[in-house]
Amino acid sequence: MAEAATGGAHPPGTATGDVPYAVELRGITKRFPGVVANRDIQLRVRRGEVHAIVGENGAGKSTLMKTLYGMHRPDEGTILLDGREATLRSPSDAIAAGIGMVHQHFMLADNFTVLENVVLGSEPTRGGRLDRATARRRITELSDRYALNLDPDVLVEELGVGDRQRVEIAKVLYRGATTLILDEPTAVLVPQEVDELFGNLAELTREGLTVIFISHKLDEVRKVADSITVIRRGTTVGTADPRTTTARQLAELMVGSELPTPGARSATVRDVPVLRLRGLTVASQGSRPAVDDVSLLVREGEVVGIAGVEGNGQAELVDAIMGLRPLADGSVELGDQDIADWSTRARREAGVGFIPEDRHRQGMLLDAPLWENRILGHQTRPPAVKGLFIDRRAARADTERIMEEYDVRAPGPDTPAVALSGGNQQKLIVGREMSASPRLLVAAHPTRGVDVGAQAAIWELLNTARAEGLGILLISADLDELISLSDTLHVMLRGRLVATLDPTAVTPEQLGGHMTGAHDGAAGAA
Repeated sequence: MAEAATGGAHPPGTATGDVPYAVELRGITKRFPGVVANRDIQLRVRRGEVHAIVGENGAGKSTLMKTLYGMHRPDEGTILLDGREATLRSPSDAIAAGIGMVHQHFMLADNFTVLENVVLGSEPTRGGRLDRATARRRITELSDRYALNLDPDVLVEELGVGDRQRVEIAKVLYRGATTLILDEPTAVLVPQEVDELFGNLAELTREGLTVIFISHKLDEVRKVADSITVIRRGTTVGTADPRTTTARQLAELMVGSELPTPGARSATVRDVPVLRLRGLTVASQGSRPAVDDVSLLVREGEVVGIAGVEGNGQAELVDAIMGLRPLADGSVELGDQDIADWSTRARREAGVGFIPEDRHRQGMLLDAPLWENRILGHQTRPPAVKGLFIDRRAARADTERIMEEYDVRAPGPDTPAVALSGGNQQKLIVGREMSASPRLLVAAHPTRGVDVGAQAAIWELLNTARAEGLGILLISADLDELISLSDTLHVMLRGRLVATLDPTAVTPEQLGGHMTGAHDGAAGAA
């Protein structure tokens, strides 16, 4: 199933005989104050393959990829590209060496065309001006060659998530990349878009390009990868053949435990309203409302799921519920009170918990220590306050409790949040919100970017809280998560709820069809 990461029959630096590895990392070590992020990493990636890297949160995957992309300098070790030692001092050096990186959070300008986004920073010029004809020809050639299906003249704001991802891939190909690093590329895609991406990757590797694929979705890794490297606690612990390794075995390599599932659904719904939306409408800058006449009910002990391709009004819906965005029409009721005119602080103090979609923008102060992030949004209640003042000692102590209880891996409560991996940041936020004993939890992508062990822990927390009467509004791009956890499942498309589905009967493929508009009408009473 797995072999030692340093094993292999070929001479060092070669994949088969005299053919060098596209990427080889030997003994890479990277230290930060108080932590060793990577320790003696060994990685060999053959030219023309999809090579997956998996590992739990904080395992060092992101640090390793940033080192390969020139964003970090290793403290020890050697990087070899196509058999030649390379020194990568910056992303510009990596790009020049043929390495491109597609980040999980897209870096596109919505008000620019596909062409303008792709060439930004590498514009072909003629007479001091952008040579659009040359740029269009090159982008069209790349699109045709790798089956990206891009229109150079369309605005990015008009594209869906899958198309935006292909624009990001085109950006790195345009700059001459022969090795692509994809960081959690399927995190926001519906099943049909995942299949399209995998088709694109097959085209890339057929043309001799190499793909390094970072993901937490083990079934997808097994489907797309030619080989897999597993990282645990900052070092490589093994390699695996996806053809002979199960997702359960990969999970055991990653976290030392069996692959979790959300667990069986049990009836816990009580006929007591917690959240009721009536005709909720949120305006947008365009002609169509961002949220259009949405009505729904969340009861005690109920998980109400919202499925939808990102950009279809889910974020605006959440903002309206939390008081972060004004209503154009409709009402928001918490229990029997209309809270549409309440401030965000008042809603929080009334028992509304919030796990935001963008933890960096809405959930954390990255430069602040963990204990300050623990009290963020809860600074008017114990253990944050004592009288009129912040109780730092109590806040630190409770942060240590959350770190232990929710497995937040950091040196201590005074560690700045920016030093944590994305998954550990997420676990801190979940611990903070659940510690406040909310009556309603608005959870937007609660397990995004966390490993299988942390995902299982969050699922268990939600199910336990639900059984105790917590009402949960769950927005997620993980369709298996939505189907497994939800008691009621709505689909949101272009700002409207277009279908209400039975989560015990719907498949991810059917759900994806409703999300993209392939299925008309609802599959049940809304």
